[in-house]
Amino acid sequence: MDSLADEIRACRLCAERFAQTATAHEPRPVVWFRSGTPILIAGQAPGARVHESGRPFTDPSGDRLRHWLGIDETIFYDRDRVSIVPMAFCFPGYDARSADLPPPALCRNTWHDRVMSVLGQVPLTVLVGGHAHKYHLGVRGSVTNTVQSWQDHAPRVFALPHPSWRNTAWLKKNPWFEAELLPVLRARVQEVLND
Repeated sequence: MDSLADEIRACRLCAERFAQTATAHEPRPVVWFRSGTPILIAGQAPGARVHESGRPFTDPSGDRLRHWLGIDETIFYDRDRVSIVPMAFCFPGYDARSADLPPPALCRNTWHDRVMSVLGQVPLTVLVGGHAHKYHLGVRGSVTNTVQSWQDHAPRVFALPHPSWRNTAWLKKNPWFEAELLPVLRARVQEVLND
C-alpha cells in the first residue's frame, strides 16, 4: 500500500499536459487512501485549492460534502476511517475560459484499478460526480438519472452529484436529494463508522 502511494506521489505522467493548460502548473498528486477504511469517497479530481493544500476537499465543495455525509473534518481526514480516491490524483487545470478540465484518462488508466484492488471491499463507497459514476457503476446516463437511482446501489454505494457551488441550482430543482437520499446516507455513514 505505501509503495503504491509513493509511486502515485512521484507520478509526472501529465507534466507536459499540465504545462499546456491555462494554469501551466506542475503535477502534485494528492494521495489519501489506506487499506481497511470503512468509507471510500470516489471523486473526480482535485481543484486548485486542493492542489495548493495537498489535502482533498479543502474547499467549499468539501464543506458541502462533509455536511452531506454528516461528519466533521476530524473524521473526514482520518485515513483509518475515510479513503479518498479521485479519478485523477492531480488538479487537471483550467482551460482558456477558466473552466475545469476533465480528469485525464491517463491517470485513471494508470492507477485506479491498482488502488481499488489494494483497497478491496469497502463497506461504503460514495461516488462524487459523473466521472466516478461512469467508472464505478458503468453508467453512461446523466448525473441526475444516476443519483435518482440511488436505491439500486444502496446501502453499499451511493452516487452523489458533485458538491460544487455550480450545482446549487441542481439541488434546488431536486429537493428529493436532501429530503430522501441524504438521511439514508448519513445513517449508513454512522453505521459503518461504528461497526
